[in-house]
Amino acid sequence: MTFSIVAYDAAESAWGIAVASKFPAVGAVVPWAQADCGAVATQSFANTAFGPLGLELMGAGGLNAEVALAKLLADDPQPESRQVGLVDAKGGSATFSGADCFDWAGGVTGPGYAIQGNILAGSQVVEKMESAFLGTQADLAGRLYAALLAGDRAGGDRRGRQSAAILVVKAQGGYGGFNDRMIDYRVDDDPDPVLRLGDLLELHSLYFGKSPESERVVLSGETLIKIQAILHRLGYLSQEPNGRYDELTKAVFSAFIGNENFEERCDPSLGWVDAPVLDFILRKFNA
Repeated sequence: MTFSIVAYDAAESAWGIAVASKFPAVGAVVPWAQADCGAVATQSFANTAFGPLGLELMGAGGLNAEVALAKLLADDPQPESRQVGLVDAKGGSATFSGADCFDWAGGVTGPGYAIQGNILAGSQVVEKMESAFLGTQADLAGRLYAALLAGDRAGGDRRGRQSAAILVVKAQGGYGGFNDRMIDYRVDDDPDPVLRLGDLLELHSLYFGKSPESERVVLSGETLIKIQAILHRLGYLSQEPNGRYDELTKAVFSAFIGNENFEERCDPSLGWVDAPVLDFILRKFNA
């Protein structure tokens, strides 16, 4: 009772899945991915064993998506109840919708992607997802989200909305480079989960994105006074704003940035902050 897209981006060496459903916590069931192995979406009376087994077949087993899919189905006692999409380590794709899946059910594949869904408003859901994925100029996460949003707005799960998730993996792509989970967000229960998922992706970009040096804003003049006013109002800075980036301001701004988790987007020691973060701070704290 779900619609999803699994995909591979050769330029990023990344694999990912985006999924939504009228079902709680769909992100705990459907998406499975591992860098340099592939990605699997298992749904419709989901056999969750398809996730780890599919990754093992495409990873250590070296099978392409089509062969791995055939192996999964051959070993399943109820294959006609299942729906599954796979992309392999090289971007090969496969999708399957069993004869016992509830209408509308089906899927499409292309180089580097597989899209599938069941109990959908109609075939237009996967069609719009495919068009959005192919027509969006963005990184893999952005393209996956564009596809999910297009499917959702085309009717999505005909029973309604409840949860959504996105998972993108890349070797050493996780926080600090210690694992492959570059993006892993879930909305487990929400009246409009796909839009909420979009909010989370915007926050991810805000906290972990990178701006070119040309977008760095030096803390001086009116900008600095606004920041000092925020710091003063929040209790970080005891003195009134004076427009000087002195040692006290530097110290309390550093503490503030640490509390707000923006260490990746500014350098208090040098007195600059990325423009998107500065805009967010000024809006959030009503300067």
